Amino acid sequence: MSKMTKPDYENCIANLPNSILKKFDAEPVGKTLPLVDPYLEKDYENVIVILLDGMGQAILERHLKEDGPFRSHLAGIYKSTFLSTTVAATTSMLSGLQPCEHSWLGWDCYYPQVDKNVTVFYNFVQGTEVPAADYNLAWTHTPYEGVIDRIKRHGGQAYIAAPFLDPSLDEFTKLTACVREFCKNPGKKYVYAYWNQPDGILHRKGCGSDETHENLIELEQEVAKLASELSNSLIIVTADHGHIDNEQVMMRDYQQLVECLERMPSLEPRVLNLFVKPEKEKYFISEFNRLFGDRFDLMPMEQAIEADLFGTGERHPMFRSMLGNYIAIATGDLSIMTVDEEFVSMHGSLTEDEMLIPLIVFEN
Repeated sequence: MSKMTKPDYENCIANLPNSILKKFDAEPVGKTLPLVDPYLEKDYENVIVILLDGMGQAILERHLKEDGPFRSHLAGIYKSTFLSTTVAATTSMLSGLQPCEHSWLGWDCYYPQVDKNVTVFYNFVQGTEVPAADYNLAWTHTPYEGVIDRIKRHGGQAYIAAPFLDPSLDEFTKLTACVREFCKNPGKKYVYAYWNQPDGILHRKGCGSDETHENLIELEQEVAKLASELSNSLIIVTADHGHIDNEQVMMRDYQQLVECLERMPSLEPRVLNLFVKPEKEKYFISEFNRLFGDRFDLMPMEQAIEADLFGTGERHPMFRSMLGNYIAIATGDLSIMTVDEEFVSMHGSLTEDEMLIPLIVFEN
């Protein structure tokens, strides 16, 4: 069983983009990352960050050789955000803001403006493909200025390559080819490249699968090839979060709990945002702890906020209204699902397997 670890907002993925901002003479919006700052003091023409979704420390060590390109270039281990999930962590990577500051908190977020749980990246009502509004809720109510735009506004060059922005980048080799093209432009520049694997394979096949193993070897080889070909370049490889193999139960199978809630849980199956009816609180706490107390930590939401789990920065005006009165945080390997999807592996909570991520550095 993986140990628990709290987020560290002086040593996490939200700090990395602030180091990049500082490097390109744009005002940081938070503290920089001590692990990467010494590398950025050098005068590289190309500063490249490649984020491999889901490639946490445990996955890296399980599948790749110690003397291989990634582990032999490991500069250190640092942490994801809370939640340790793509929506929260990659938004921190894109913005330099902590989750409490940007309020993109989990896969499904509650938006009081429409009184619905919404799948953030798709703008759908939770568990459906029905638009939650005729406008984009996240970008309307919780907009942010990205690192790329900040650098450009300060007169610098910055580029992004990602399949969610350009669907033609449907193979990792196409993504790295795009990075190569950006690096041909004269002058100093920042290039951010996001890839959605091994996360997708991990969800479907699990942490120890052959498919995961093969994918990681392919990713490692392609990045090593890119690093060998680019000159005057600093390549930083990292992840947004790790993964943990899980057991799943369905929330709807526990009607006695559902009836205590104003709406279905949101955020993630491993971190439940709960709006418990005031008159049902006592029963809900007792029954939830009876059923899941050995694998989830149920606490008042204010306790989690005051413990700075979501961050230490200034809270977004929307932040508190998106959260209920209780939160349940997985301490074991159980996920509580609200939709009919089977995932062999999950993430989002505070175990080391989910929270610890690598910082890999290639210097040319």
